[in-house]
Amino acid sequence: MQENAARTWEGHNINSAKSGFVSALSIQNDMRLAVLLAAGGLAFAQSPDPAYEPLARGYDALRTHDYDVAITSFLKAVEVAPERGPIHKDLAYAYLKIGENDLARRQFGEAMRLDPKDNQVALEYAFLCNETKHQAEARRIFDRIRKTGNSVAEQAFQNIDGPLAAGIARWQSAIAMGADNFSSHFELATLAEERDELELAAEHYERAWRILPDRRSVLVDLGRVWLAMNRTDDADAALLAASRGGESRAAEMACELLPARYPYVAEFRKALALDTGNVELRREMGFLLLRMGYQPEAEQEFRVLAENRGDLLAATQLGFLLYADGDVEAAMPFFNRVLEGKDEDLANRVRAVLRRPQVAEEASVVSAREMAERSIKAGYLKDGLQYLAAAHQADPGDFEVMYKLGWINNLLHQDANAARWFNLARRSPDPKIAAESARGWRNLRSEVEPIQVSGWFYPLYSSRWHDVFGYAQVKTEIRTKLRIVPYVSARLVGDTRQTIGAISPQYLSESSVIAGVGVRSIPWHSVSGWFEAGSALGYATGHVLPDYRGGVSTARGAGHMLNAESGGVFTDTSLDGVFVSRFGNDFLVYGESRAGYTFGPKASRTQVYWNGNLTFDDQRQQWANFFETGPGIRNHEAWMPGPMYVTVNLLRGSYLVGARQPGFSDWRVGLWYAFSR
Repeated sequence: MQENAARTWEGHNINSAKSGFVSALSIQNDMRLAVLLAAGGLAFAQSPDPAYEPLARGYDALRTHDYDVAITSFLKAVEVAPERGPIHKDLAYAYLKIGENDLARRQFGEAMRLDPKDNQVALEYAFLCNETKHQAEARRIFDRIRKTGNSVAEQAFQNIDGPLAAGIARWQSAIAMGADNFSSHFELATLAEERDELELAAEHYERAWRILPDRRSVLVDLGRVWLAMNRTDDADAALLAASRGGESRAAEMACELLPARYPYVAEFRKALALDTGNVELRREMGFLLLRMGYQPEAEQEFRVLAENRGDLLAATQLGFLLYADGDVEAAMPFFNRVLEGKDEDLANRVRAVLRRPQVAEEASVVSAREMAERSIKAGYLKDGLQYLAAAHQADPGDFEVMYKLGWINNLLHQDANAARWFNLARRSPDPKIAAESARGWRNLRSEVEPIQVSGWFYPLYSSRWHDVFGYAQVKTEIRTKLRIVPYVSARLVGDTRQTIGAISPQYLSESSVIAGVGVRSIPWHSVSGWFEAGSALGYATGHVLPDYRGGVSTARGAGHMLNAESGGVFTDTSLDGVFVSRFGNDFLVYGESRAGYTFGPKASRTQVYWNGNLTFDDQRQQWANFFETGPGIRNHEAWMPGPMYVTVNLLRGSYLVGARQPGFSDWRVGLWYAFSR
C-alpha cells in the first residue's frame, strides 16, 4: 500500500514538471515580456490554498526520504485543511515509513471518516487497528466491508472472530468450573467487548472490579461498555468514580469520556453508590457541598472519611468547621489525629489555627525533571511540558531540558515556542543535543519568523570560457499570509575577464552588483514564479543601469539524494525560464537533468552522475542555444557545512542555431554554498 502511495506521489510530481516545461516552450517571440508578466500574474493569482506550500514541502521531503520533514509538513497541511481526506492518507503512509503504526492508524481513521466509501483506506485502518490492539474496531470494519463481497475483508474477519468466540467459550467454561477470580472475569469481559457482546462484557467487567476494587482502570472499561449500550447514567457514574481514583492513567482516560462540564451532586452520589470506598470521590463531594452552602451534609461526608477511612485531609477540614462553630472540644480529636500524622503541611495548618510553632517540611525527593520523564513516558505531554518548564526554572543551563521543551512544543503544534527552545538548545556543548536542536530549529524557523535572510554563493571555473565566474545572492524576505513573498535582494554576477556567455540563464556574466526589490510566489506543486526590479552597478565601468528580471522555475528529485539517509540511485531535474532586460529583453530557458548513484556515509557523501542540459532563448542567439552532456561528480565532506558541496563536470556540447559550428568541451569546477538565517 505504501509503495502505491509513493508511486502516486512520484507520478504527480513528474507530471507537474512536464507541465512547467511545456508552458515555457509556448512563449512566443513577439510577446516575451508580456507573456512573462502574465505568467507571473497567474502564479500570484492562484486561489489562496494554505495547504499548497506544506504539501509541496512534504512531497519534496518524501523524494529524499526525509520523513521527519515530510510528516511535519503534512501535519501543517492537516492543520489548515482538516477536511481533506487525501492529506490524512498521505500522512498515514509517511507514519508507516518510520514505524509509527498507532499514529498511522489514527490518520487512516480520519481519512475513512471523511470518505466512508474508500474501502482501501478502511482496510488499511482495520489492519492497523488489529495490529495496535484495537481488535473490536478492526472486526467491525472488516464485518462491514466483507458484506460488499470483499474476500480479503472476509478472511480477516474470520481470523479475528474465530479466536474471539473460542476464547469466550473457554473462559465461560473455566468460570463455571470454579475459576471465580479477577483474571478470569477480566479476560472474558475483554474478549466479549472485542466481539461486541456488550451485555456479557459489562457483567464480567463489573464482577472483575468487585474482586479488585482498587483497579479503577476496570471502571473505565465498564463505563466505556455502558456508553456503547446507551446506559449513559451508569457509564457516567463508573467514569466519575474512576476519574477520582488512585490510578492517574485511569483518571485521564475516564476524563476523556466524561462530559466536559463539572459533575452534579446527584452524579457524585450515584458514583459513590457504585464505589463506596472511593476516598477522593467522597472528599470532593464534601467540598462541593460546602461551597454550595450545605455545611451539615458536607460535615457528614467528612466525618465518614475521617472516622472510617482515616483521611487526614477530611479530618483537618472537619476540625476547622467544628472549631469555627465554637465547638473546640469536638474539633480537638481531629486536630490531634492530624498533628500525630505524617503530613507536615496539614499539621502546620492546624498549628497555625491553634497558634503553635511551625515545623519545617522535608524537601521532595522527586525532581521536576523526573516527573517530566514519567509524564512523557505515560503519554501526558501537557503535564510533561509543565514539569519541564519547572525544571528549566530550577536549572536554566540544562540544554537537554531546553531540547525536550522544543520537542514537546513541536508535538503540540506550538511551533513558535518550539523554535525558540530549539534555538537555545542548539548551543549545547553536547554534539548530539546541539545537532538535533539545530535540525529542529532549521525546520521550524521559516514557519515562525516574519523576516528571513538567505543567500547562496557559487564560484565556478569554466574551461570553455577560460574564465572564473562568481555568482552570489543575498536576500531578505518578508513573510505574509498571501501567496506572494516580497523581498529585497543584492546579487553579484561577474567574472575576471568580462566574458559574455551563458552557463545557465541565471549565470550570464554581467560584471555587476545588482540591487533590487522583488516578489516570489509560494511554490505550487514545486512551480514558483518571481519578478525583480532594481539597478545594476557595473564594477568594471561604473555605469548604473536599470535592471528587470524574472522567471518561473521548478525542480524535482527522486531516489537517494546527497543528504539522504543512505546511498543509492537518484535522479533530479530542474527547469528555469528567465527574462533579463539587460540582454535585449531576452528570455532564456534552461533544463538540467542528472541521473546517477549516491554512495558513502552521510557525513562524507559523493554522487557520480550523467548530465543532460539544454539551453535556448527566444531571440535565437547562437551563444544561448546549445545542448550539452557528460559525466559529473558532486562531493560533500564531513568538514564542510551541511549545504556546501564541490562539483566537477566534464561536458561535451553542440550549438543548435546559426552557422554550423564545431562542438565544444567544457570542464566546470564549482563550489556551492547556501545559508538561511
